[in-house]
Amino acid sequence: MFEAGTKSLSSSQIRELEQFGDKLNRFGVNLVVCGVAGEMLLLCDGGRFASSREQLIQLSKQALSQDDGVCKFDEGNLVFAAVLKSDGEANGVVLIDLGDMETGSEYLSEMLELFSEKFHAVAKASEQIDTISAELAQVYEELVLLYKLSTNMKVTRSDTNFLQMACDNLTDIVDVGGIAVFLAKIIEDERKLVLAAGSGLIDVDECRTSVLHNRLEDEIHSGKEALLDSEIDSPFKYEWADNIKNIIAVPLWGKGKGGSDFSGSENDNRIMGLMVAVNRVDKPDFDSTDMKLFNSVANECAVFIENERLFKDLKELFIGSLKALTNSIDAKDQYTRGHSERVAFISQWIALKLAEEENLDESQMHKIYLAGLLHDIGKMGIDGAVLRKKGKLNEQDIAIIRAHPSVGAGILSAIKQMHDIVPGVLSHHERMDGNGYPDGLTGEQIPLIGKIVGLADSFDAMTSERTYRKSMSVEEALEEIESKLGTQFDEKIGRVFINSDVYQLWDIICEGFSGANGDNSFAEYGTIAVGTLIG
Repeated sequence: MFEAGTKSLSSSQIRELEQFGDKLNRFGVNLVVCGVAGEMLLLCDGGRFASSREQLIQLSKQALSQDDGVCKFDEGNLVFAAVLKSDGEANGVVLIDLGDMETGSEYLSEMLELFSEKFHAVAKASEQIDTISAELAQVYEELVLLYKLSTNMKVTRSDTNFLQMACDNLTDIVDVGGIAVFLAKIIEDERKLVLAAGSGLIDVDECRTSVLHNRLEDEIHSGKEALLDSEIDSPFKYEWADNIKNIIAVPLWGKGKGGSDFSGSENDNRIMGLMVAVNRVDKPDFDSTDMKLFNSVANECAVFIENERLFKDLKELFIGSLKALTNSIDAKDQYTRGHSERVAFISQWIALKLAEEENLDESQMHKIYLAGLLHDIGKMGIDGAVLRKKGKLNEQDIAIIRAHPSVGAGILSAIKQMHDIVPGVLSHHERMDGNGYPDGLTGEQIPLIGKIVGLADSFDAMTSERTYRKSMSVEEALEEIESKLGTQFDEKIGRVFINSDVYQLWDIICEGFSGANGDNSFAEYGTIAVGTLIG
C-alpha cells in the first residue's frame, strides 16, 4: 500500500502528463490524473466518450491502496491506473479510461507502464541532482569558511579576535546552542584552560573545563578524533549538565611544550586548547561530518596561534576538493579519466596565449581554468552505463548526454561564488554556426569562457582514445580544428591555439603537468585560482 505524500505534481510534470495524454487521445481514450487527496488535476479527453469523474476518482483511491505496477479495473469501462511517485511517496495517480474499447488494451497498458517507469526515473534523477547541489553548496560554504580563516591570519589580529571570528562563522554553518574555544594559559604558575571566545549559551566553568579536557583526552587515547556524546542511540557515556542534550569537543593541537600538565599524542604534539559545542539544533546529534568540520576549524585556530602551518595547505584543500569532485565524474568511464584536469590545463593555456593579444586579466584566466575543471560536473546525473556505452548512441542516450551542460550549470548556480564559472559550464558545447547545445547559440552569443573551454574539451577528446574510435595525433587534431574554424570553433581563439606551441603543451600533459607555468607547478596554479571564487 502506498502512503499518500505531501508533495504535489510540479508544473513540468503536469506538462509531461499532458503530452502523454495527447498521444493517448489519438487512440480515442481518455487520460485522467488525480491527486492523492482525490482531486482531479488533469483531464485529456479523446472525444470518443465521456468519462465518469466520480468513478475515476474512486479508482484512483483504489490504485493507491494496491501494489506497484499498472492496475486494471473492469467495472463497466476498462481502466488502467498507475501511481506516480516522488521521493518514495505517492503524489498522484494517472488513469487511462478505454471506455468499451478492448482491441489494443494490452498495448495501452504497456504504454502506461513504460511512462510510469520513465516518470519515476526522471523524478529520482531530479531528486539526486537536488541532493548533489545541496551537498556541494554545503561543502563549498565549509571551504569558504576555512579559506576565510586562513586569509585572516594577520599578525595584527589578536587571538581573541581571530577565535571569535572562527566561532561566529562556524555557527553560520552549524546551528548549535552554544560554542566556545578554551586555550591553555599560565595563571599563577599553573597551566589552565580558559575561555578565549564563544557564542550562544554554553555553561562550562573552570572545573567543568578540566573534566571536559580529561574526557577528550580519554577519547583521543582510545583512537577517536573527537569527543562525541549524546543520548540519541544510547545513554550518555559521561555525565553532563542537565541542559546538555548532545556535545562535541575537539582538540587544538600544538607542538610539544615542556612543563605542561597536558599530555601529548604519539607524534609529540600537545593539546593547547579545545573547541566545544553543545545542542545541535537542526539535527538530533553531532555526526562524523560535524566532527571533520570542527576538527578543521580547530586546526586553523591552532595554526593562527602557533603560526607554524602554512597558508598554502588550505588553498590546496580547495583545489584538491574540486579535483576530487571532478575525478569522481571522470572515473565513471576509464576512457575519460583525467579529462577534467587536462581540459582545465588546456583552457588555461589558451587563455594565457589569448591574453598576449587581448585584455584578459588574471582573475578571468583563473575562472577559465576553473570552468575547464568543472565543465563536466553535470555528468553526475548520467548513468555510467550510458557514458561507457559502446557503439552508436540512440536518441534517448544522446538527449541524456546533451543535458549535462544544463545540469552542471544548475548545480553550480546554487553557489553565488560560482556565478562567473556557470557560463563556461553551460556553453562549452555551443558552436559558432548555431548547431551546438543546449541553446543553439551562434557567434558572439557564446561567451568567451565557453568558447575556450569548448575548444580545450574538443582537443582533449580528439587526442584521447574512446570506446567508439582511436585517438588522433596532435597533428591530426590541429588539422581537424583548423577545418572547423568559423563553424564549430571561434576563428580567433582557434588560430591563437593552433599558432601556440601545441607540441610543448602536449609534452607537458604527457609528463603529468610537470614543468607547467614556469616555476609554479600546475597544482600550485590551481591553488591560486580558487582564490578568485572568494574575492
